[in-house]
Formats: sequence, structure tokens, C-alpha cells
Amino acid sequence: MAANKIIHQVFFWLQQPTSVEDRDALIAGLRRLAVIDGVRSLEVGVPASTEQRDVVDSSFAVSETMIFDSLEDQAAYQDHPLHHQFIDECGHLWSKVLVYDVVTQ
Repeated sequence: MAANKIIHQVFFWLQQPTSVEDRDALIAGLRRLAVIDGVRSLEVGVPASTEQRDVVDSSFAVSETMIFDSLEDQAAYQDHPLHHQFIDECGHLWSKVLVYDVVTQ
């Protein structure tokens, strides 16, 4: 990966952690964000069944990882109407969100 790309990682905890329907609705909502200009790639996932260790946090329900070419593209994504629509339509599904934004070196 080239330097100065922005990796936008978001982890979601559901209001109803055992609801497969809510999880699937959140995943569907996230996948719709891939069409926004500036989003170079989008991956959506759930916790993997890897070895449980003290450094592994599998408490989230859904995650998404986006790649942007620049800070400007990431900022434009934040203000995009489809992003706001996603929050309006899916925001009731989660109880907690953590975001990690990283610039590649």
C-alpha cells in the first residue's frame, strides 16, 4: 500500500448483541457506503474465531474498514449525504462505536 493512504476502521457494538437481524441490517447499510466517491475499498466483517488471547478484543459485533487516498477524501466521505443517511437509518442498531483512523507510512 502506498504511503499517506487513510485507513478508516470502525467497530460497532449492537444494542441487541444477539440479534442476527440487526447485525445483518447493519452490514447491509455499511456495504451501501462503498459507492461514495473517494472510498477506494470497503471491507465489512464480524469477529473471527481466532485464538482467544488477552490482546484480542472480539467483543464488537461488526466492523468496517475503508481505504481513502487522502485526508480530503476521508473528510468528504464524512460529509457525504449517503453517510448521513446510513447514520440516520442504522444508528439505532448500535450502542457503541469506536473509530481508528490511520495514515500509512
